[in-house]
Amino acid sequence: MSVRLLRTMILTLFFTGLGGGRLATAQEPRPPVSPTGVPAGGESEQISKILREAWPDRPEWLDMYTAILEDEVMGPQYGWFRTAVTQTRFDWNATRKRFDLDGDNRIARKEFSGRDADFARLDRDRDGALTQADFDFSSSNSQPAPGAFVFSRLDRDGNGKLTREELEAFFRAADTGGAGFLSRSDLEAAFPAPARSMSRGDRPSKAMLIRGLFRQEIGSLQPGPKLDEPAPDFTLRTNDGKAEITLSKQIGPKPIVLIFGNFTCGPFRSMAGNFEKLYRRYADRASFLMVYVREAHPTDGWRMESNDRVGVATVQPSTYAERSAVAQRCGKLLGLGFPLLVDTIDDAVGGRYSGMPGRFYLIDRDGKIAFKNGRGPYGFKPDELETSLVLMLQDESSESGAKPPTPVTQATPKPIGH
Repeated sequence: MSVRLLRTMILTLFFTGLGGGRLATAQEPRPPVSPTGVPAGGESEQISKILREAWPDRPEWLDMYTAILEDEVMGPQYGWFRTAVTQTRFDWNATRKRFDLDGDNRIARKEFSGRDADFARLDRDRDGALTQADFDFSSSNSQPAPGAFVFSRLDRDGNGKLTREELEAFFRAADTGGAGFLSRSDLEAAFPAPARSMSRGDRPSKAMLIRGLFRQEIGSLQPGPKLDEPAPDFTLRTNDGKAEITLSKQIGPKPIVLIFGNFTCGPFRSMAGNFEKLYRRYADRASFLMVYVREAHPTDGWRMESNDRVGVATVQPSTYAERSAVAQRCGKLLGLGFPLLVDTIDDAVGGRYSGMPGRFYLIDRDGKIAFKNGRGPYGFKPDELETSLVLMLQDESSESGAKPPTPVTQATPKPIGH
């Protein structure tokens, strides 16, 4: 089957309703059925199968398209999320080969020549050694932890930072009887059971998801640069319009953390506090930049009640001036502390980096990609980024002449898990 015919089939489904749904408004006439003979609707599963079989090297967006057609359950293994996974130079195997000098599948503090604070950040389970478990991020964001649900309810302005004032305001509101403490019933009343997940009944229509896909609101139609490829250069203005930054001019002195996001992407905003803490920890050793991209959930698209609840609402900007104005609102709300650049209205940089609705990269001093997170929101894992950043800084410290760790004993490495 030719690519041309496949594209015709895709467009036929897109414009004829996706099995009974509609993409056109009530006032728009329905386009005629394509001469390919593809039915107007009701055979999404068959079309998805044809697309998968006829296009084995299909792009990420086609995986998402077929997942939407088949009404797959939303989650980390849904659509393009199962293929657009994290890429990093600094996984457990690479780290073990470098630092596990006695071959016991554990990296003790004495085997790691970096700073105590860096070792502590890598030791995520706080057991005093680095092991494979510290590099396992598979559970993050697959099933939101109770803390994530509580955080979303307490973060009243939706800026990804829970302040003392917000905690005190919650306490006052929950302590309805003025007892000076909260009982279990008080908390149960304050945090009722979450609404149904979006995996089935609460998800938007296929028509809305397809619109968001091809408008590049729920993600980019391009995959972005791969691990070890050169980071595409760009020049963008800051959200206040007072400065212009060229990426290639920033490369060299320090590694670069490059973050993509937007105002209406709730999962991205919820990570703002994590990004600010990363910046505060490593600003002396790494450069941080954010690129503001196309809105994920504008009021004229897939509008989110969670955004409305915190007063985050905007139509999709149609001019650069409009996007800059929304970016200024976002910058003021998040207060990250590092430059916020505004992508051009044709989404040139966001598309090149596959930055919609949010993504983050780590660029080394040679201008190459050293880390690329999995596609958001399921791939939003700042801890995973931090692990790669710490290990990259350790690499650079060694290259600059820092004393390597003294071997404890030399032994044949044992298989992982023994």
